[in-house]
Amino acid sequence: MKLRNLKYTIHAFALLFVAASCSDEFLEVEPKGTALEENYYANEAEAYSGLVAVYDVLGKQSGGFENMVCMMNAGSDDHYAGGGGATDGNGMQSFSDYSISQVTIPGSFWNNFYQGIFRANTLLIKLPNVPMADAQKARFTAETKALRAYYYFELVRLFKNIPLITAPIPTSEVYNVLQAKPEEVYTQIEKDLKEAIPNLPNTITNPTTESGRFTKGAIKALLGKVYLYQGKNALAASELAEVNGTPGGTSPFGYKLLAKYSDLWVISNKFNSEAIIEVSHTNKSNSGWGNWGSGSDEGNSINVMVGPRGYSRPSNSTAPDYAAGWSFNPITVDLYNALKNDPRFSSTVVDMKDLKAQGLADYSPGYKDTGYFIKKFMPTTADVTTGGGDAVLNYKQNVYVMRLADTYLMEAEALGGTGTRAQALLDAVRARVGLPSVPVSINAILAERRLELACEGHRWFDLVRTGRAAAVLASRGFVAGKNEIWPIPLKELENTKLVQNPNY
Repeated sequence: MKLRNLKYTIHAFALLFVAASCSDEFLEVEPKGTALEENYYANEAEAYSGLVAVYDVLGKQSGGFENMVCMMNAGSDDHYAGGGGATDGNGMQSFSDYSISQVTIPGSFWNNFYQGIFRANTLLIKLPNVPMADAQKARFTAETKALRAYYYFELVRLFKNIPLITAPIPTSEVYNVLQAKPEEVYTQIEKDLKEAIPNLPNTITNPTTESGRFTKGAIKALLGKVYLYQGKNALAASELAEVNGTPGGTSPFGYKLLAKYSDLWVISNKFNSEAIIEVSHTNKSNSGWGNWGSGSDEGNSINVMVGPRGYSRPSNSTAPDYAAGWSFNPITVDLYNALKNDPRFSSTVVDMKDLKAQGLADYSPGYKDTGYFIKKFMPTTADVTTGGGDAVLNYKQNVYVMRLADTYLMEAEALGGTGTRAQALLDAVRARVGLPSVPVSINAILAERRLELACEGHRWFDLVRTGRAAAVLASRGFVAGKNEIWPIPLKELENTKLVQNPNY
């Protein structure tokens, strides 16, 4: 996530930081000099730059080739890895067919989140001594703790057995760090989130300058999700009920389901009433191949990755004028069949097979091609930037990390899939797309999650969290007791005291 209207240049893990500057339009890396960490954070502006650097790692959700959405889609039953061939994106391919190993797992899924944690730890040490208003300092501290909690949540649910580091550590001790028990990590996550909530605003009061910053509602939603993943259902339901308010209405934090499902995917409809945590992207950062995936690039990478290769259409065609892509994450026949009679189909799936059969468009099939592509992230040629950098790396569509329909369904699940409120929450999600009520149950809720949140990177986590992954993904090679978590990258193990995850 990049906070609007600010350039920043902090990239250091340890002692070296880069000074920041400002822009009215977008974030852009622009080195202006260096400052030793011991002398940095001398004022509020520098502290804000440090905060933005911590937020920046949220971009892992949808920026760079090794982004969370495309990776998590690849391992689910709703997609294949796709791309140009069996070795195109080896890490993604090995997750998709469950040959994943300590060698093929992309290291960035470990070290990017730890980079965010290290930045947060440093900022938390420095903030008490920064000369700034107490209220601002409390808010910066709350945001930093919440971000640290988020990054630890991603790490613990991906790798389970991870080091817990809550303060900067000397370089000499890096190789002696041990893994913590997952329960200890979750305890720290809960602590950070609960300490953050009181000092965050209920809503963003200045969308022009603050869109994308955490609010009370966003962090209560995240805390509810953290509770749900631990089976603390009563606590999860309590937190999520506050976030959700009356099903179908406007919540105390201002959240409300959009009237039209399709409006969720209008690229200009950023930070709408349904968005709880949203990653911001821009087409104005002039990203290029030299900095793609570095964190200094600010385009949405999902857009180009999931588009059909070689897309074209006759001049008189009524088919959409899609921009060509790289054919990653083709949709499986199973998900296509589940969605084909659902009102959300037209916002979720592009049936290229049908367009080609009608002579309305053509494309070059990629690896594991099914003919079905992700509509939610499909840009048109009008969305292609005409600015600097490489056009395919500068798409501007924002991406939801959490949205209200997601929290509705999580609360209904936390309520055990039974009762009047769980029924109302499920009904509200279905009513938004014109579907009738169905009796609430855990199965009905999980089925609804699959269709409502299709292609957004949630499905694999849902299967693992509910104990259904081994059965659903057996044909893909999933091994129970092993593939519920990822192997720790080999480079993180070398010369350290870390222990590889079981069965890897």
